[in-house]
Amino acid sequence: MGMNVGQEGDGEETPMSDINTTPLVDVMLVLLIIFLIAIPVVIQTVPVELPKVTFEPTTTKPENVSLSVRGDGAGGCEVYWNLEKVNSEELLDRAVKKLEDTVAAAGGAENITEETMPEAHIRGDINTPYKCIGGAVFTMQMAGFARVGFISEPPAGAATAGPRL
Repeated sequence: MGMNVGQEGDGEETPMSDINTTPLVDVMLVLLIIFLIAIPVVIQTVPVELPKVTFEPTTTKPENVSLSVRGDGAGGCEVYWNLEKVNSEELLDRAVKKLEDTVAAAGGAENITEETMPEAHIRGDINTPYKCIGGAVFTMQMAGFARVGFISEPPAGAATAGPRL
């Protein structure tokens, strides 16, 4: 790279103060093209409708099953039926027995309605691995529970939802 020197009136050689803008323009054009290509990629999103954060109080019926699930700290899972710790086989056996008793009390499967069908309510600790909660949901569905829900604590100041119409 060379430097142009010019002649002044007094005969001394002084550097020219003009800047060669061609490399600057080249760099700016390259950056413009990169941004024109990169920005649409960054702002593309998949349309997903997220659930609204509201709290709907549940009515607890005596026939509902209350499960608490948490991790044991060693990668395993602890599942509690009411306050009694159970393993996955015991959970399945108890859930099947609960449904069989409900059907027998109603006088047969033809007398079971959505209102009389027991629900499974799962309380999962915030630090519980997904496999623990997913396993409890799967076991309850395998036993025949059609309605498996989650019990959560609403954030402070959260509005409660009114009754559904």
